[in-house]
Amino acid sequence: MKIGIDRMAFATTNDYLDLVDLATARGVDPNKFTIGIGQDRQAVVPASQDIVTLGATAAKKLLTPELAKRVSTVIVATESGIDNSKASAIYIKHLLGLDDFTRTVEMKEACYSATAGIQFAKGLVALNPQETVLVIASDIARYGLNTAGEVTQGAGAVAMLISRDPHILSLEETTVSYTKDVMDFWRPVYASEAMVDGKYSTNVYIDFFKQTFTRYQQITGRDLADFTAIAFHLPFTKMGKKALDALLADRNDEVADRLRQHLTESQAFCRQVGNLYTGSLYLGVMSLLQNGQLKAGDRLGLFSYGSGAEGEFYTGILEPGYQNYMNNVKEDLANRHQVSVAEYEEMFNGQLGMNADDVEFDTRNDPLPFVLKGQKNHQRLYERK
Repeated sequence: MKIGIDRMAFATTNDYLDLVDLATARGVDPNKFTIGIGQDRQAVVPASQDIVTLGATAAKKLLTPELAKRVSTVIVATESGIDNSKASAIYIKHLLGLDDFTRTVEMKEACYSATAGIQFAKGLVALNPQETVLVIASDIARYGLNTAGEVTQGAGAVAMLISRDPHILSLEETTVSYTKDVMDFWRPVYASEAMVDGKYSTNVYIDFFKQTFTRYQQITGRDLADFTAIAFHLPFTKMGKKALDALLADRNDEVADRLRQHLTESQAFCRQVGNLYTGSLYLGVMSLLQNGQLKAGDRLGLFSYGSGAEGEFYTGILEPGYQNYMNNVKEDLANRHQVSVAEYEEMFNGQLGMNADDVEFDTRNDPLPFVLKGQKNHQRLYERK
């Protein structure tokens, strides 16, 4: 029985910041951002949006009434949790109007947990083939104004349906996970912004990719020629290039050229949105599938990484007509609204954050179908528009 990703959808905020503008405001050469980091724009988050509204918006794009009836479980992967106890999946399940006889859970391990969610979903479907699992990777990457990590901020959600007889990607059996206790990135419970050792984290990321891929080769006997493309977790697009370069070195043959070309295609959407944490790998997959020339039967490698640290390398086979089971990300990104640096800073400081006060947000100009209305009596208030 084939099990894998049946449908995918992406959602982000309606506002973005041009990183050339940010570089100018910070007195930095724009090439440091657009070339050195590999980012052009980043999503800017209004106070009326969070991981719940973004996750629900992404899921709404792929759920028909019939598909909604088949969802047995909702798994939300995030490192931007809104509650230390209650799962964000419960809020999303309510906003989507799913049946009360639905399992809901939230998962955490930095940027990696969406992959764990997919593997758990695969197991659930194997036990109950008539069911479909909704996996949502939803995050808001915050490092603070005028910080070294500011350029790698971003926000968005990728929703995926995991089922038997999938329309996009059938997942193969062999996966390789690798975990070590590493302090390359973390977010203490008292902080709303992340802490990161950037150069160290990049080195750990590359090492985890090499470790998992080498182990995969040992188990399967496959080599690079067996892959049409490899998609990477992309907290910034240059990260994926560094990992692939570490594997290819100075190779300049047909296989190396193909993998480099498809990497560029997978980076396109992430360059426009920024860091999605748990969703970055899967937006990269959507970017590859919508910008590259791939065909049914192609094997894709997927490298997932979460600081702290955990990595996983696994693979899937593209299904016929996969292009018809995703929303048009390029079109959605083209319809966003550009904000100035001053507007971005005001929106950054306007987030609910760790504020205990009652707050009511003006949501009239927010075009997304779900919004955060504010907070009352320490409870977040959501609304379907």
